[in-house]
Amino acid sequence: MNIAVIGLSHKTAPVEVREKLSIPEPQAESAIASLRGYPHIEEVAILSTCNRLEIYIVTTETEPGIREVTQFLAEHSKLPLHHLRQHLFVLLHQDAVTHLMRVAAGLDSLVLGEGQILAQVKQTHKLGQQYQGIGSILNRLFKQALTTGKRVRTETSIGTGAVSISSAAVELAQIKVQNLAACRCAILGAGKMSRLLVQHLIAKGATKISIINRSLQRAEELASQFSDAPLQLYPLAHMMETIASADLVFTSTAATEPLLNRSKLEAVLASHQSLMLVDISVPRNVDADVNELENVRAFNVDDLKAVVAQNQESRRKMAQEAEALLEEEVEGFDVWWRSLETVPTISCLRDKMETIRAQELEKALSRLGSEFAERHQEVIEALTRGIVNKILHDPMVQLRAQQDIEARQKAMQALQMLFNLDSIGANQNT
Repeated sequence: MNIAVIGLSHKTAPVEVREKLSIPEPQAESAIASLRGYPHIEEVAILSTCNRLEIYIVTTETEPGIREVTQFLAEHSKLPLHHLRQHLFVLLHQDAVTHLMRVAAGLDSLVLGEGQILAQVKQTHKLGQQYQGIGSILNRLFKQALTTGKRVRTETSIGTGAVSISSAAVELAQIKVQNLAACRCAILGAGKMSRLLVQHLIAKGATKISIINRSLQRAEELASQFSDAPLQLYPLAHMMETIASADLVFTSTAATEPLLNRSKLEAVLASHQSLMLVDISVPRNVDADVNELENVRAFNVDDLKAVVAQNQESRRKMAQEAEALLEEEVEGFDVWWRSLETVPTISCLRDKMETIRAQELEKALSRLGSEFAERHQEVIEALTRGIVNKILHDPMVQLRAQQDIEARQKAMQALQMLFNLDSIGANQNT
């Protein structure tokens, strides 16, 4: 068994590639089922965000398992394998474990230390369990990663004043338009990213903000969190006329196809009307062809890198505080992983002890007579179980805790020889 992660991120692939590999939440069940259908994949979890798609697997054979995931990604994205491979990264076991810990802690994010990724890792864990992708190994790994993310945020200063993708988008807009207070702003979408957009726009002085969303109820829920701000709410049917009256538009929806393109904008914009679009969705909500319009400026998540880079140096120093915690959590998982090797030996030893206990108990009860046996069987049963458990406790604890591979293997061999466990295992397998 081995753990592997196969994926791509803002570090390895541009947004036009990432959007083709995005697996939105409604597609998670079928994607997990497809991956679990491959012969070498035992467990699977899919982490899909605007900046990354990562597939974590437990595989019986590493190379075939990786090939199966790569094949799935090529079919899902409809990209040729030779084109896809140049954007993928593959990490095995301890590197894969460390990577997930770093991701959960916000140390691998475009915006170093951003907090939203922890909730996304938590949702990946939840969906993996819900759709039978996650078994005991990935369950332990994701729980440890979530613990790591929480520890890094509470025990270090990496999360202090952490910027998000949304705040970087607003900062980019402020650089480009200079005076946000005078801008008529529109936000397409009413999810978490949109809530953060509203929060940061208000903080920068914006006062004319419209929310456009498919569900007006969702837009009203968002607006209720900003009772002091006069937000204007519009259904999706009024999208184009609302955008036509805006100077600055942010898009953040879960749509899998572009909602805005050149022809739609041409139909509503006046000939000399200027419009700035900031699209923080993956897949993109804004088609690249809008850049062909003379007075339209469009930006996507990859354009935020320059803004983010200005804040990275100070945040990098903060990230160093997290490295020691990260090492502790990786080591904690590794100790658990190594202990799995001892499970067959411990199981065989416990089975043999239980067989002996049951046989000897039966002999003793038969000698004591049926009347005494019926009255006191539960007490004697508990007594014998307690003795066996006490005898086995120290050897099991010591065996699991042994970190030196050679010493652990010698200890297991000694137990197998002293208690004749090989014959037990052989009998169980026949």
